[in-house]
Amino acid sequence: MDKTLIVTNDFPPRPGGIQAFLHNMALRVDPGQLVVYASTWKRGAEGAAATAAFDAEQPFTVVRDRTTMLLPTPRVTRRAAQLLREHGCSSVWFGAAAPLGLMAPALRRAGARRIVATTHGHEAGWAQLPASRQLLRRIGEGTDTITYLGEYTRSRIAAALTPRAAGRMVQLPPGVDEKTFHPASGGDRVRARLGLSDRPVVVCVSRLVPRKGQDTLILAMPAILARVPDAVLLIVGGGPYAGELRKLAAETGVTDSVRFTGPVPWEELPAHYGAGDVFAMPCRTRRGGLDVEGLGIVYLEASATGLPVVAGDSGGAPDAVLDGETGWVVRGGSAEESADRIVTLLGDPELRRRMGERGRAWVEEKWRWDLLAEKLKELL
Repeated sequence: MDKTLIVTNDFPPRPGGIQAFLHNMALRVDPGQLVVYASTWKRGAEGAAATAAFDAEQPFTVVRDRTTMLLPTPRVTRRAAQLLREHGCSSVWFGAAAPLGLMAPALRRAGARRIVATTHGHEAGWAQLPASRQLLRRIGEGTDTITYLGEYTRSRIAAALTPRAAGRMVQLPPGVDEKTFHPASGGDRVRARLGLSDRPVVVCVSRLVPRKGQDTLILAMPAILARVPDAVLLIVGGGPYAGELRKLAAETGVTDSVRFTGPVPWEELPAHYGAGDVFAMPCRTRRGGLDVEGLGIVYLEASATGLPVVAGDSGGAPDAVLDGETGWVVRGGSAEESADRIVTLLGDPELRRRMGERGRAWVEEKWRWDLLAEKLKELL
């Protein structure tokens, strides 16, 4: 792999799926061949201290910009070009194609021989609006390869590109650390701590935002409880929708059967997946297709943990499920379908075991980080 400059807004300690994707990939390449140029996570002493502590632990060089949001401005472009030359980088990887990929021509002039831009869910939204569609087209022309998560995002992004750029697209989804997410991850301890040892548990691990569908699960709980009276919904994560979800649980009359953990440290997430009997996140597309699920790595992490999954049909979420084998895909926002699939799984231990084992095997076959990191090295 050529020495590579990663240019990104999405990097820990800022939380999120894209951030975890980039960091996991970065950890699996030669650290001497990597320099990261990233935005600052939070302003203020606390954010600066957390960022500095994180950066100091990394085996590669991390350079932070003073801004909390990198944009392809002349100043940021000059800084990226300067870092490219200073560190002898000949490849560039844009952690999210839009909008930072607009810097590609300038970095090419600064000496970059190979430029890769990764797309996620938001670029599929860009492809639907005339102005941003043109910008995405420019990014496609300025880079050597645009990567995509799955068929849903590929088809929408490709429609905004020239045929030549679309033909250069390569799939590069995030992976799963199968050694971290596994059936013996400590779920029993979490269940015991929460007083759920003897109860059937439906777990949802995700940011609390409307697209993810935690509200659908809450609305499904009366139907679930009618057939599985001791079931409990364990909602893991934090986010701006938390207050609305708690209010909805009270209005629906299921407060005693819904547990909110709040934000959970990353190292405790595997055990929280393992606390469930079924994983469910019936995500849905919002805002006319602009708010869409790019893939849904949580489904794969749940599969690696040995759980059957119930997924929504938003965007690329179905790409993370073998429908009928590792779980089921339901209409996003359908409390009725979600309840029906969840009740079926809670009532059939053998079906849960079979789907969980198939999911674990699928992750090991296709979604391991080491396999995907090798593909990234080839692209760079």
